[in-house]
Amino acid sequence: MSQDSYHPPAKKFKPGSPHSNPNWRGAMQPGPRKQPVPIDQQRRGLPIYQARAQLIGQLRQLESAVIIGETGSGKTTQIPQYLYEASIGRQGIIGVTQPRRVAAISLAARVSEERKTELGKLVGYSVRFEDVTSEETKIKFLTDGMLLREAIGDPLMRRYSVVILDEAHERTVHTDVLFGVVKTAQRKRKELGKLPLKVIIMSATMDVDLFSQYFNGAPVLYLEGRQHPIQVFYTKQPQSDYLQAALVTVFQIHQEAPSSHDILVFLTGQEEIEAMTKTCRDIAKHLPDGCPQMTVMPLYASLPHSQQLRVFQNAPKDHRKVIISTNIAETSITITGIKYVVDTGMVKAKKYNPESGLEILAVQRISKAQAWQRTGRAGREDSGICYRLYTEDEFEKLEKMTVPEIQRCNLASVVLQLLVLRVPNILTFDFVSKPSQDSLQSAIEQLDLLGAVEKKEDQLILTPLGKKMAAFPLEPKFSKTILISSKFHCTEEILTIVALLSVDSVLHNPPAKRDEVQAARRKFISSEGDHMTLLNIYRAFKNLGKNKEWCRENFINSRNMMMVLEVRAQLRDICIKMSMPIESSRTDTRNIRQCLAHGMFMNAAELQPDGTYTTVETHQLVSIHPSSFLFHCKPACVIYNELLHTSKCYMRDLCVVDADWLFEAAPEYFRRKLKRTKN
Repeated sequence: MSQDSYHPPAKKFKPGSPHSNPNWRGAMQPGPRKQPVPIDQQRRGLPIYQARAQLIGQLRQLESAVIIGETGSGKTTQIPQYLYEASIGRQGIIGVTQPRRVAAISLAARVSEERKTELGKLVGYSVRFEDVTSEETKIKFLTDGMLLREAIGDPLMRRYSVVILDEAHERTVHTDVLFGVVKTAQRKRKELGKLPLKVIIMSATMDVDLFSQYFNGAPVLYLEGRQHPIQVFYTKQPQSDYLQAALVTVFQIHQEAPSSHDILVFLTGQEEIEAMTKTCRDIAKHLPDGCPQMTVMPLYASLPHSQQLRVFQNAPKDHRKVIISTNIAETSITITGIKYVVDTGMVKAKKYNPESGLEILAVQRISKAQAWQRTGRAGREDSGICYRLYTEDEFEKLEKMTVPEIQRCNLASVVLQLLVLRVPNILTFDFVSKPSQDSLQSAIEQLDLLGAVEKKEDQLILTPLGKKMAAFPLEPKFSKTILISSKFHCTEEILTIVALLSVDSVLHNPPAKRDEVQAARRKFISSEGDHMTLLNIYRAFKNLGKNKEWCRENFINSRNMMMVLEVRAQLRDICIKMSMPIESSRTDTRNIRQCLAHGMFMNAAELQPDGTYTTVETHQLVSIHPSSFLFHCKPACVIYNELLHTSKCYMRDLCVVDADWLFEAAPEYFRRKLKRTKN
C-alpha cells in the first residue's frame, strides 16, 4: 500500500471563492455514470483478488493474523468467502464482527448476493434484537456486542472455527473486550485439545503493532490496495462555522462538477444532518437552469432502515447524489459514485469522567486516522477530491489515533459482562488498552449501588440480582428497572418504556413541519415527562392496530415502532423465563415513575432557587433539552436518560419524580452525598 497515493500533497481552497487548484478543471471533465459490472467480474476486479492464493496459503498455516488493507480493497467481503471456498473453518461458523449494525446487515446482504444464496441461509447476520441466520449459516456477520453476548453463554465459542474482528481500528468498547475474550477462548481450546480457533484482526490503518503484540506477535499481512489518487484541499483560514462552510462547499462543487460525481458530507448528528438536508433541498430548488438536479439523502444510525438503503442506489439521470452522514459512512460500507468528500473535521463521541460520574455525548475534533478514513471514501472507484474544512496547521494538531472507547466510557456494562464470563479479577483483565483504575472502580461502585455485585473474601462476585441483570442486553440501570418493576406492579409499562429507550427515536421531527408536528403530538403529551408521553404514543399505536398511516399522520417512525414491539417481546420473554409476575398499572402512573426513580436514581437532577438544574450526584449544571416535552416546565426533581454536551450540558428523556423516591431507592448513597455537601 503506497503512502504516496493515499497522502496527496496538500492544496488549499477557500470556501466561497473560486478553486485555486490549477488541475481543478481537468479533474472535472463530464463523464456518464458507469454501467453496472456483473458481480463475478466485480469480485475479480478487487485489489485483494491478486493476493487470493497467497493469502489462503498463509491463513491456512496461521492461528492468528493481522490484515491491513485500504478501504475498498475488498477484505471484508472477500476474506470470509476465500476461507469458505478453501474449506478453511468449514467445521464451524466463520464469524465476522462489525462495530455497527448497518454495516453487519449490508455486508451480509452483499456477500449472500455474491454467493447467489438467500440471506439467512449460507450467509446470515445477527444484530441486537434481530437474528437472520439458520442451521445452514456458515458465514455470519454480527455486531461485536452480539458475539460478546454469545460468549457469555459459551466462553469457548465452540460454534465458531474462525473469528474475524473487522474494523479493529475503530476500537469500540465491545471490540476491545472481545479481543480479551477471543484470546482466552483460543488459548483454552488449545489447552483442552479442542478444534483450534483461528483469529483474524482486520484494520484499515497502519497502526497495528499493538494488535500484533497482543496476539503474541501475530504476523501482519499487508494488502496492496488500489486506492485511487485523492487530492486533499485545506481551508486557508480556520472556519468558525463548519456547517456554513460545508454548505458553501457543496454548492460550489455542485455548480461546477458533472452530475455523475456524487458528494459525501460528514457532519456530527441527526439534528444537524436533517437541518442541512432541508437547507440543501431548498437552495437546490432555486438554482439557475443548466445546474444538475440534486438528490439529497441523510444517513445516520436512527434513520429507518429503508431510508438508509436508499444511499446505495444510483441517483436518477442528470441528478447528483449528495449524502449527508455521521461517521457511520467512515468505514465498512461502500457508497458507489462518491467523487467528493467534504470533511468538517468534527464527530460526536461519548466522554466519561469517573470522578464526576458524568457520561457526556459531545461534539469534538476527529483524529488523523479518522481524517484519512474519511478521505479514503472519495477514492473507492476512481480518483477523488477531499475538502477538509480546517487548515493544514489544524490537521497537524489532531491526535494521531482516536482514543479507544473503553478509555472514555462508563464501564458498568463491561464489568457486568466480564463478571458473567467469570473473569477472576476485573482489575487485571487482559485489555488491549487498559482503562484507568478510576473508571473500573467507578463501574464497580455503580454496580454495587444497583445491588448487582458484592465482595466475598476480597473477590468481586455477582449477586443473584446481578446475574439476572446480565441476562438482559441492556445497560445495567435499565435491567435493574425491569427487575424491580414487579414490586411496583407495572412491569408491562416498564417493558414498553425501556424498549422505547433502547431503539432509535420513534419520533420523526422534520424541521419544515414543526407546527404540524407540535399539533399532532399535543394529544399525547404528559406533564409527567417524556417517558410517560412515549408510553401514551405507544398505547395509541397499539390500540389502533399498528397502523402505518396513523404513524405518518402523527410523525412517528413506523419501522422503529415495530422494532419497539420486537424488543419489548424479547425483553418480556426474558422476564417470563425468570418467572417474573407481569402486571400492568393501567392508568396509575405514579408507581411507574417511582419504579424509574428506583432504577435510575444516579441520573437525577434538582431545580435550584435560581431556576437552573444541577445533577444530584455531582452538582453539575444541566439544562432541559429543547426536544423534551418538559422544555417549558420547571419540575422540582427529574431523572434523565443521558446528558448531551453541545453549547451547554443538556438532559435528554426526562421523567418527573419525587425527591423522596430517590432517597428510598438508595438511602446510603444519598446519606453519603448529603455528608459530602455539608463538609
